[in-house]
Amino acid sequence: MQNDPLKNAESQLRAVASVLELSEKEIKALLRIDKLVKGELSVKMDNGKTKKFKAWRSQHNNAKGPYKGGIRFHPNVTESEVKALSLWMSWKCALAGIPFGGGKGGVIVNPKSLSRRELERLSRAYAKMIYPYIGESKDVPAPDVNTDGAVMAWILDEYEKITKRNEPGAITGKPISLGGSKGRLEATGLGGFFTLNSLVKAMKMKNPTLAVQGVGNVGSFFCRFAYEAGYKIVAVSDSKNMVWNEKGVDIPKALDWKLLNGSFEGFNGGKLFPADSIVGSAADIFVPAALENAIDRDNMGELKAKCILELANGPCTPEAEENLNKKGVVIVPDILANAGGVVVSYFEWAQNISGFYWEEKTIKERLKEIMAKAFDGAWNEWTEIKKIKKDNIPFRMGAYAIAVRRVLEAMRMRGRC
Repeated sequence: MQNDPLKNAESQLRAVASVLELSEKEIKALLRIDKLVKGELSVKMDNGKTKKFKAWRSQHNNAKGPYKGGIRFHPNVTESEVKALSLWMSWKCALAGIPFGGGKGGVIVNPKSLSRRELERLSRAYAKMIYPYIGESKDVPAPDVNTDGAVMAWILDEYEKITKRNEPGAITGKPISLGGSKGRLEATGLGGFFTLNSLVKAMKMKNPTLAVQGVGNVGSFFCRFAYEAGYKIVAVSDSKNMVWNEKGVDIPKALDWKLLNGSFEGFNGGKLFPADSIVGSAADIFVPAALENAIDRDNMGELKAKCILELANGPCTPEAEENLNKKGVVIVPDILANAGGVVVSYFEWAQNISGFYWEEKTIKERLKEIMAKAFDGAWNEWTEIKKIKKDNIPFRMGAYAIAVRRVLEAMRMRGRC
């Protein structure tokens, strides 16, 4: 399969393994999935009929702590994707320096086609499938694509009904009333914004322009934070259209229009183009905040940006990244750029376990500190690797080198490799 996510994840690991001079035995140990839970969810629909949905939960590696990762509801979910995402979560948690391993879950479904009651039944059916394998010290799920606090609330409620115990730390991304953390909703977008600031500083860029692909939870919050900070966003897109305005898109108006109308159709704050044209838009920094493989062999030649900030998971295929790296494009990898969500999920988990809850100001200050430290560490590592290898090494290698080294060290201490 072209652009298979798991093959992409393996390719990235093997690339950094050559930098770290890892053995084949160590590579295979790092690639091994600890456990894959899969099944079919039987859900009663509103018309009385029963429909089945394929579902998975991948647990990659828990050498550094409980598995951690989101649950996505999407029609294009695959087993390969879920496994790959669980690997990326392991590296992401290790790079951020938080005590988790990687996990990920997914269900093949278009949630927009379900009523609210059907969505709840689906969520509870998924909880019944995975409940033996999750918990605050085992595996801690969270929201991902097309899931939110309501879905997490249903999953937690079903889990606690089955286990007959109160355990809010078993799920993160919950509503505040169920032990959720302040600042969790906007955490990934805010973390991406903090990383943007670090990138601009490291690259010594002056007044860079941005193009943002995708305005879901992550993209919309990122756009708002960047706009409020004075960044000029010249292009923004959803799944149907791109809005282009060389003077800068009025982000609050554009997002309000999208929320009210369901798309950017009819918005008069800029010129409208097909959504996929955003890759070739004239901006200094391209921010993919949608799904995997947004930049591939077919469109990599269109990219004009000097930098890519990966807010989506796996938005650049290895082939595209190799091509862009040769052209000098600096790509801030997903395991760094979008780590804000899992960092604040960690804060939520820690608050649940301790029973002590933090104010939003504290959450944001600690998130900013962790994101800046992760970026600086990756940048410095990258700089050192380039001195030694004297080659055109991508920035991803700096981030991956730190993350993989940390996971491998934990595995060695446990005698797992």
